[in-house]
This record gives sequence, structure tokens and C-alpha cells, in this order.
Amino acid sequence: MITTLADALAKQGYTDLTPVQEAVTDEALVGQDLLVSAQTGSGKTVGFGLAIGPTILAEDGTFGPAGRPHALIIAPTRELALQVKRELQWLYAGAGATLASCVGGMDFRDERRSLERGAHIVVATPGRLRDHIMRGTIDLSDIKAVVLDEADEMLDLGFREDLEFILGEAPATRRTLMFSATVPPMIATLAKSYQRDAVRIATATKEKQHSDIEYRALSVANHDIDAAIINVLRYYDAPNAIVFANTRAMVTRLTTRLSNRGFSVVALSGELTQSERSNALQAMRDGRAKVCVATDVAARGIDLPNLELVIHAELPTNAETLLHRSGRTGRAGRKGISAMIVPAKMKRRGENLLKWGKLTATWATPPTAEDVSAKDEERLLTDEVWSADFTEDEHAFAKRLLEQHDAEKIAAAYLRLYAGKQSAPEFISEYKDGSAAKERKPREAKSFGPSKWFSVDIGREGKAEARWLLPMICKAGGITKNEIGAIRIQPNETFIEISAPAVPGFLKSVGSDMKLENQGTLKALDGAPQLGERGPRKTKRDYDDRPKQSGKPKRDYGDKPKRHAPRDQAAPPPSQQKDVAAIQPIPGAADDYKGRKPRHKPARRDHGEALTEKRGKPPHKGKSDGKKPAGKGKSGYNSDTKPRSGGGGKPGGKPAGNAKDTSKRFVPPGGKSKPRKGLGKGGNAAPRRGKS
Repeated sequence: MITTLADALAKQGYTDLTPVQEAVTDEALVGQDLLVSAQTGSGKTVGFGLAIGPTILAEDGTFGPAGRPHALIIAPTRELALQVKRELQWLYAGAGATLASCVGGMDFRDERRSLERGAHIVVATPGRLRDHIMRGTIDLSDIKAVVLDEADEMLDLGFREDLEFILGEAPATRRTLMFSATVPPMIATLAKSYQRDAVRIATATKEKQHSDIEYRALSVANHDIDAAIINVLRYYDAPNAIVFANTRAMVTRLTTRLSNRGFSVVALSGELTQSERSNALQAMRDGRAKVCVATDVAARGIDLPNLELVIHAELPTNAETLLHRSGRTGRAGRKGISAMIVPAKMKRRGENLLKWGKLTATWATPPTAEDVSAKDEERLLTDEVWSADFTEDEHAFAKRLLEQHDAEKIAAAYLRLYAGKQSAPEFISEYKDGSAAKERKPREAKSFGPSKWFSVDIGREGKAEARWLLPMICKAGGITKNEIGAIRIQPNETFIEISAPAVPGFLKSVGSDMKLENQGTLKALDGAPQLGERGPRKTKRDYDDRPKQSGKPKRDYGDKPKRHAPRDQAAPPPSQQKDVAAIQPIPGAADDYKGRKPRHKPARRDHGEALTEKRGKPPHKGKSDGKKPAGKGKSGYNSDTKPRSGGGGKPGGKPAGNAKDTSKRFVPPGGKSKPRKGLGKGGNAAPRRGKS
């Protein structure tokens, strides 16, 4: 191994290399293209950093002056790219390396200036690197090695076209190293196209994957998901924890909920700016935040040094995502816990995810409030503070405390202060499977205990309801609903049962006037009210005092025929009924309906003499004595002809209709009427044909 890199590993505390690091640093593979599949958290970043060392470093293990880049590292997300840059900075610090980053969300001008000053290694995301290449701000002519980190994720995110463009612009003599957790067919196709005789390295199998991670599947009721997350965070009290959600909206909601409960929490999702995401991760590394709520893509490849707990607030869509999520913990030999919150409606899906990922999980229920309290006491007893050395001032103050208070009281006060720094655990309801839920028995009514009854002079007649009486009584008496038993609403008063221990304070808060918010007067009873003789609840009919109008005379409709035959007389067949009705008229029917105008028939419209008697008959073509064609006279019809019925006029006289009314103009069947001349303008003008 190169001396400068070995010294950097020793300075960082590395004693042994991981399997993937040993495989890629084999001397027989120097100068070869590599296709490496290794599990998440196996030390791939340091591995490919060591693998490209002999290719980009000089013989003495150092770099020359910074100029055009020698190595190009491509990562799928901004956070992973910046993380790779940090890892390579300490690894190549002794070699005098200058690193530059090209990631989305950063200032393009700053990146351009960094590239102009020169860099030995460039770490970039596919989209931003392609922009630099197309704008000519980066020169790839001296590239000796290209590394694709998390290649499968880059293809899943749709970066295939960008990767092909970048690899096509790089020199053909370069080394190409692809690192991926899995090798799907798309990765194999990309390797064949852009690698030369690549050596395949597989350092882990699915059966041995994540051996340092303890998987726990926690079954909860559907309404206890948030409570389970809070109790898991409190029970394990990890230095760093990640809570995974499927959507940005869920990330925002959980972040707000945990922040309100006193957790030091940050969010990590795609809707945040790059500076906000970088600040969130830096807060986790500095210890200013202990919990990070993130989506899958935003947390891809993130490595936090003290991350010991991963919580799946929402189950992932597939087993591969479950492996990548859980791989944030248990990295490089460290132990970790991956807790899946499995609500009752998602139990089958949780079982399938573990089966498809070939993972073994311990099924249990979330820690209860008692479990969290017991764990707090255990941590308090084993705290390092008991074995620490104290200063003289601290000893002096301890003596002052002992002089004023006894030791037991001081210990209880310290316990209360210790518990006050943490969020209170949540109550978890008892979880039962579907079969157990069917056998659930109804709850037995518990005795309320000794009590005293009061009455309020507001009843059902005054629109009294328990939903507004209960808060009014609690507010006026300074009690809670737990101190109130039965509420019995009567027509003119309401009886209220109050627990006997709460009665003195209740009466003191109400006052001597016994008024409830000026809406009712309270009265204490000597015993329980007699409610057995109150009878059933009144209905609307009971409140209706209107007398029934039974003596109103019925309307006489005259002698009408009966629709049906009497019951004692058999009805004739339909044919006979028709004959009888046709032969025998109904007496008086003609007189009753005589003179009545049918309502369903409107009055017949009088169209004058403009209509023909028969629609199919052609118009009359005779001529008058004045050698004028028929229908062209002043009156609008032939005076020699006989007036048509319904015209209302006499031969030779003025017709009843208006000749200028176009709606009454006669149009022969199949023909077109000609516009009349001299009818003037305006409403009496003849309608124009064609364009209006």
C-alpha cells in the first residue's frame, strides 16, 4: 500500500481493512476496471479511494501542482457527494491533494472558480457535472480514473443518459470502477459498454448481509404509530437516530411532532435547499441534533459516526429500500438497531418485506411507558457521573444541600430534574391481532365510588345537553371529567353525580351563590335522586297540543263511479268491463263536465287566411280581373275567390290578419317565399336570406 495512504489510515484509527477494501487493493488488480458489489456500510468509499491511488498518485505517493483533474468520483445525491469528498480529504491529505465538488444546489460560479484554480480529484453529481462539461468549465483530458458510487441508485433516479454522456467525454484510456450494493441487468449492460475486461468482485451475499444490525418489528395499533416512535427513541436513547418516512409531507409532520415533544430534531428531504440539508447533517455530526427525519433518496449513502438507531415510521415499498435504510447503521463493524413500526393494517406487508429481503426480525410490541421509565432509572444508576471526580466547589455546595435537606429528598429532587430533561413517554394501548380482536369482550362498568348528587335547574325543556353541561361544570368547579359520574337530564332539571373527595373543592370553586356561569343554579341533594318514575322520554307528538279536527265535513264530489267492484261482488273480466262501460253511460257525467275547458289543451291560435286547408295541396294560381296574379293584391288574397274558413273577413274586404306580419306569410311546401317590396325598415321589414 502507498505510504501516504497507509499513514492516513493509521492516523484515522484503522487497524484492519474490511473485506471490500482488501479485495480492491489487491496488487493483481492495479490498473484493472472493477465492478464491485458490496453491502451498504462496508467501507466502499475508503475502498475505491485506496483502489485509485496507484493510478493517480506519483511514485512517491504525492500529487504535483493542481491543474486539470486526475480522478472523477460520481455520486447520486448531493449529501453522498459531499460525504465522499470529506472522506477523501483525510485519506489524501498527506499526498497534498486538492479536491473540488460539483453538486446541484451550490453556486455554479464558485465551482467554476475552484476548477479554474485546479483540482486533483473532483466529486460531482451527474446533472451538475454534465452542465460543467457542456459549458466548458471542466477539462477531462487528464482523467485517469472514473468511479461510479451507488451506480444502481443513479440508474434508478434516471441518470443513465447523463452517465453515458460523461463517460463518452472522458478519455478512453481511463480506469472505470463501478461500486453498487446490487448488480442489476442495467449495471451489467453499462459495464460492458464503458469498461474494458472488468473484474467482478462480490464481497457479501444476501444471507450474510447486515449481520451487525438487529432487526425488530414492532406491532402497534393503527392510532399508536406516533406514540411508538416516541417511545422507541426514548427507550434506546441513541446518540444519533434516523426516522424514515415515504413522503415529504410525512417528514414535515413528524419533525413538528418530535420538536414539540422536546427532541432535538432536524429534517432532510428534497424540498429543502442544499444549505439547509448540509446544516442539518452538520448538526447531527456536532451533536446539536440527535434525531433526523428523512426520506429515502435524501438519506441515501449518509454515514453518521454515532448512528445507532434507524426507525421505519412508514414501511418501504420494497426489500431493497429496506436494506438501504437499515444500512445507515451498523456500518464498518459497528452495531445498530433497525426498528420497523408495523401497524395492524400493514402486518402482512411487513412480513413480506422481511421475507423478500431474507432478513430475520424479532417481532414484539413497542416499549411501554413503564419500560421507558425503568430504562431511564437503569441509565441513571450506571451513569459515568458517579465515577467522576468533583471539584472543591461542588463538594462545598453538596455539604450546603445536606445541611438544609436530607439525602433522600436531595436524591428525589435529582431524579425529578433528570426526568425533566427528557420527553415523557407515551401510553401504548394493548395490541391484539385480528383473531384476538374478534374475541374481545365488552368492558365491564366500574364502580364510581362514593359520590354526592347535585341538581341544576336546567332540563330537557331548556335544551340541556351533556356536551355543554360537562365543560361548564368542570370550569365552574375546578374539576376534571374524571370526577364527574352520571349526568341525568330530566324535563325541568338535571342531576349530576360528583366524586365525594372532589366535593369540598368543587363547592369552594363554585361559591356561595351556587351559580354556573349565570346559566343555572346548583343545588346539593341529600341522597341519590329518584329516577325510576320518570317514564319514557317524550316525543314530538307529546309536545303537540293542537286538537285533532275530526269533525270537519268531507268534500262532496257527487256521484262518481266506483273504481273497484264491492268485495262481495266478483269483478267482471276486462273485456266485459269495457263493453258495459261502452253501452251504459254514466249518469250525470255529461252535465258535470259540460262547459269545462280542458286544461291540457291550449287555445287554438288564429293564423288568419294565410294557411291552406290542406298542406299537401298546391296554392291557387288563378288571376283576378285586373290581370294580377293571385295573392298579389292589397288584401293579400284573391278577392274573386271564396274566403277560407277561419279568416274572419268578407270577400273583397280587409282580412283579419296583418299582411305585414311575416309570421303569417304563406310558404308553399318545398318552395321559398320572396321578400316583399316596400315594407319599410325596422321590425316590419321582410327577413333577409343568407348572411345576417
